[in-house]
Amino acid sequence: MDHRRLFVFAFFALLAFITYELYAVLAPFLTPIAWAVLLAFLAHPLLLFLNRRLRSRSLCAGIITLAISLGVIAPAASLSAVLAREAATLYTNLSQASGKDDLAHATTWLANTRPGAKMSAALARRGIRLEDEVRSVGIQSVKTVSSYLVKHGGAAASNVASFLFHFVIAMLTLFYLLRDGEAWYDGLRELTPLEEADKLAVFESLRLTLSAVMRGLMLTSLLDGVAMGFGYLVLGAPYWELLALLTAAAGLLPIGGTALIWIPVALYLGLTAGWSSAILLAVWAALVLAIVDNIIKPLAMGRGTTLPSVALFFGLAGGVQAYGPLGIFAGPAVIAVFASLLRVYRRTYIEDSAVTAVSSGASPSEVIIEESTTIVAAGPRGAV
Repeated sequence: MDHRRLFVFAFFALLAFITYELYAVLAPFLTPIAWAVLLAFLAHPLLLFLNRRLRSRSLCAGIITLAISLGVIAPAASLSAVLAREAATLYTNLSQASGKDDLAHATTWLANTRPGAKMSAALARRGIRLEDEVRSVGIQSVKTVSSYLVKHGGAAASNVASFLFHFVIAMLTLFYLLRDGEAWYDGLRELTPLEEADKLAVFESLRLTLSAVMRGLMLTSLLDGVAMGFGYLVLGAPYWELLALLTAAAGLLPIGGTALIWIPVALYLGLTAGWSSAILLAVWAALVLAIVDNIIKPLAMGRGTTLPSVALFFGLAGGVQAYGPLGIFAGPAVIAVFASLLRVYRRTYIEDSAVTAVSSGASPSEVIIEESTTIVAAGPRGAV
């Protein structure tokens, strides 16, 4: 018996060591792997639909992976081209404005405003001309932009290369998850040390929670993009289609959200079309976000999951703090699994013990203590 216990101890010690080493090996790729798992979960119904028409599981997985890759690469390439073109145009305009009459027009406009007139008078008392200060600020701005581009150009290229590498890892993982994920899922369920009914409860709770979170995020981000895109179109914002797409994408972010897009757009409209347009966009954004975030999102996320709204809220907020952007999904998933395990514990150790106590005449606490002592004394597989 001592040899048996020594073998069990050595086995679990080796398993813990190899598990830690496995984590060290996979740690650099955990983020793309996690995104691949979420995408596979989201694309699984489509996989089943295609597999009913195409016999090859590998072909179905390849089609979905290729479609998702193109769906990410094409908008990203288009957005990068637009941003690069606009950045070059802005830099050219700043360079030209610093050496021509545009700064004189800007100085005249600034001097005609009340704050500008006070600033000009204050500078004149010190023997400083407002025109000289505006020109100095313009030239310094161009120099700052140039030095920033030179300093951070290499880092930006490195970040792009890192993103492409992790994107390839994510897509490769997605393909294998779509092709073989069900077998891996069944194997994980078999390794879970619970009764079959308890396994079903835990995994079903996890599935429902992830589905609810994904459904809520996708629906609300789509509504945010459509509604704000309509506002951009009506108020005359340039590139309103691209801005609508960026607003929808920003709606998926845990911090900042759609405000990262519509606030700069409102400032642009205020400077170019008048502050009434900026105020109208801000009011429209507040109305849209109030309806979508406070009414539609809780309904979409709450339907299909047994978690109360407060638990779902803390799962989202705490998950972001603990795991970053992936915490949007990981936080509610942890709470859902914890709640399922509590229900398993209640059914296994509370309700069953109470039934046993009633039938034997002993109190439930005495039965739980007796069962716990028996389990500890028995050891693995009942060895003594």
